[in-house]
Amino acid sequence: HNIVGIHGIDTRALTRHIRECGAVEGIISSEDRDFSRLVRCAKESPGLVGRDLVKEVTTQAPYEWVEGAWSLDGGYSEAGTEGGRKRVVVYDFGVKFNILRNLVQSGFDVTVVPAATPAEEVLKLNPDGILLSNGPGDPSAVTYGKENISKLVGKKPILAICLGHQILALALGGTTYKLKFGHHGGNQPVMDLTTGKVEITSQNHGFAVNADSLKGVAELTHLNLNDRTAEGMRHKKYPLLSIQYHPEASPGPHDAAYLFSRFARMVEEG
Repeated sequence: HNIVGIHGIDTRALTRHIRECGAVEGIISSEDRDFSRLVRCAKESPGLVGRDLVKEVTTQAPYEWVEGAWSLDGGYSEAGTEGGRKRVVVYDFGVKFNILRNLVQSGFDVTVVPAATPAEEVLKLNPDGILLSNGPGDPSAVTYGKENISKLVGKKPILAICLGHQILALALGGTTYKLKFGHHGGNQPVMDLTTGKVEITSQNHGFAVNADSLKGVAELTHLNLNDRTAEGMRHKKYPLLSIQYHPEASPGPHDAAYLFSRFARMVEEG
């Protein structure tokens, strides 16, 4: 079935090795069995640091998105045609479609644009809000994202998710760093510091924001309860909200879905 698998090793020992050494480059081969060549190949892998992977996954042209949330009895819904709907422009750094569906479900008309779209072009679309999407790789390598987002700060309400959260932090003058292990899976506990509630979240990222680098500019709103890393922030002056994890997670958990409503309120208030 062309599905990669491994056998004949102690996977618990492998887990402990990664736990002590951090995430490392690995290789699985069904063709070359020469140990020294395989190790050399793994060591020559470019890794994630400094690589712009966004350019490989972003859309090549703007498009409108109209599909809403899915239900058991009706399938996917579509955007309403009633007047007064707010418009959101989404920077596609590798966007998950369920983010777009949740925006439609929250009452937005949605336009998706390529990751390198100049800030001036986004403002010409006159959106009511802007969303910075998730995506792969090292945020510091997405220099065009940082430059464009810095020009949008204070102009429009912004919600940033995962890689978008990291790029926004860089645009605000903060820094990011590579995590030893990264956060992966659907069971990461996060506390919303604004309410004191704990939510179980879906996460898949290898970099994080240095919250101390944004002191005086933004305040921490969400905290990972496993390792105390930054999971969310908001600007002290402008309507900017960002989170490290995935409120659109499908099939779940859905604990963080309220963030789309929070963004909708922020857009409504301007």
